[in-house]
Amino acid sequence: MTTPLAPSTGRALLNKVPEVTIWFWVIKILATTVGETAADYLNDTLGFGLTNTTLVIGAGFLVVLGLQFRARRYIPPLYWATVVLISVVGTLITDNLTDNLGVPLEATTAVFAVALGLTFAGWYAAERTLSIHSIVTRRREAFYWLAILFTFALGTAAGDLTAERLGAGYWLSALLFAALIGAVAASHLVFKANAVLTFWIAYVLTRPLGASLGDGFSQDKVDGGLGLGTTLTSVLFLATIVAVVAYLAVSKRDQLPPVEADALR
Repeated sequence: MTTPLAPSTGRALLNKVPEVTIWFWVIKILATTVGETAADYLNDTLGFGLTNTTLVIGAGFLVVLGLQFRARRYIPPLYWATVVLISVVGTLITDNLTDNLGVPLEATTAVFAVALGLTFAGWYAAERTLSIHSIVTRRREAFYWLAILFTFALGTAAGDLTAERLGAGYWLSALLFAALIGAVAASHLVFKANAVLTFWIAYVLTRPLGASLGDGFSQDKVDGGLGLGTTLTSVLFLATIVAVVAYLAVSKRDQLPPVEADALR
């Protein structure tokens, strides 16, 4: 259980998410890549089918998310395991809508954009902040993970729409989204655009970037990929995530200092 905010006590509270450093973005992109390739691996390579894959990953995600909510502080392996699994869940939600129900990618992109906007509106109305530097109550954490889920679903739909329907291909799509992320970063670092707004825009854009990279590495050469397959691609990126998270767990380079309660009110 997370520590609730106390009225004007100045008591230190523990944040439940990491500091936004270069390591944060590296793991985030790796996790989104795994979200794309792991879903394809279970669905196609192992022959689970989309429905069974969704049930298996969904059950695993709920278990890990429950552990994340029970934790009293940021724990790197647990937090990033939740991110990896929610990235797969976000991918599967979009895939179920498009493949099983026949919902057009244009519609899923629009629906998830609206859902994300409504989540942010509800979060701000309840907490008067969208900053990830103050995830110190269960309600804020619930809004946080709901927003994360919709960013992954939206990013998957937008990435598939760009790469497939618009014919941009995997690598051109990756370059396009990388350029957009660079522009967002520049708007904040150079032109001092709002930090919270630019963070969430970049967070959404890393999902189609990671998905495009995942497809680029895993898909057959005839389809424009490198032909590594979903198994090898998933293993390589998961191993990299594990190595980086292990480094952060030891070095604590992504640990936020305790936040003063008065500063969060």
